[in-house]
Amino acid sequence: MALNILICDDEKDILEALKIYLSVEKEYQLFTASNGLEALKIVEEQEIHLVLMDIMMPKMDGISAMIKIRERSNVPVILLTAKSEDTDKILGLNIGADDYITKPFNPVEVLARVKSQLRRYVTLGGSAITKNLIKIGRIELDDEAKKVMVDGEEVGLTPTEYEICRLLMKNPGKVFSTSEIYQKVWKDTPYGAENTVAVHIRHLREKLEIDPADPRYLKVVWGQGYKIEE
Repeated sequence: MALNILICDDEKDILEALKIYLSVEKEYQLFTASNGLEALKIVEEQEIHLVLMDIMMPKMDGISAMIKIRERSNVPVILLTAKSEDTDKILGLNIGADDYITKPFNPVEVLARVKSQLRRYVTLGGSAITKNLIKIGRIELDDEAKKVMVDGEEVGLTPTEYEICRLLMKNPGKVFSTSEIYQKVWKDTPYGAENTVAVHIRHLREKLEIDPADPRYLKVVWGQGYKIEE
């Protein structure tokens, strides 16, 4: 099965470098765009399995493109960011990015993160695993249908949010550190894990809790990590 990856950056040198990094995996079919408008057109016309998206671009920036992509798709998105774009990283994670990579890139890191996101996305979108229904209070997770419901209503989670939710719900009461969550969900060394995990946890609270500021289920244990309480 060919996996289609869209690389979007307005710098030709970066596009070419990423194409070289990713072309070592023969099953990857690569598409390129130089701005958000071109990226959206490709997402509409092709079955894309992962997007590598620069933030600062002409015509339409990566954040605006992300908002449009999330209106129609849960495809994994990895943001390409400069070190000075910390605020944009957090904003991107808040609106649905799954991860980010800081320029200049380490080729090994790029390939590892792409593989991790693709593995999770293809698994969630493909064949069902052993039927497993978990219910904690108002929250119900159906691991065969790959969906989460609150009070019987399905909640739209990104693949990353789903994996974090499943990890915590399968281990009620157990505290996971941010590094443990990152390693188990992203299947990667926890570079910058604290901010990335915290943003995804906040997103989950907004979707699962009646009052995200005073959560009933998804708890923080200060200095230790996160857990779901029964």
